[in-house]
Amino acid sequence: MVLFLLQRTSPLPVDRSWRRLTDWPRHADVVPLTRVTVLTPPPTRVGTSFVARSGVGPLAFDDPMEVVTWQPPRGGGPGRCRLVKHGTFVTGWAEIEVRPVDGGGSRVVWREDLRVRWLPGVAGRPLRWVARWMFGRAVEGLLRHDDGEGDA
Repeated sequence: MVLFLLQRTSPLPVDRSWRRLTDWPRHADVVPLTRVTVLTPPPTRVGTSFVARSGVGPLAFDDPMEVVTWQPPRGGGPGRCRLVKHGTFVTGWAEIEVRPVDGGGSRVVWREDLRVRWLPGVAGRPLRWVARWMFGRAVEGLLRHDDGEGDA
């Protein structure tokens, strides 16, 4: 088990940061060698399921996830989403919170409990470092990715 936390600040308002971070297919735009398929019809809500497929050929794996908490931001307040990973290789959970920042903008807090089956315990520290780096880059990419709203 690898538990990690990362935080990022964005000049974007809370609702726009939220939309970018919870647009599941868009994650494939910022995570190399990944494709995301949403299995349930929109809009996202509790019960929404999607699969992130990462890797190439026989070295690829599926990371199926389900939204178990869905509290979009309202009136400039915070938003919170919790995902549970149901894979055979990667399990655990992730929480995404987006909060307003005094003076404008938003603060993203990403918490994740990442479990990789068949990975020895001694690999926990390097996995935590790689996961924080990888998810940190993904969050940064999603927050600056042009979504056609003219704010990239």
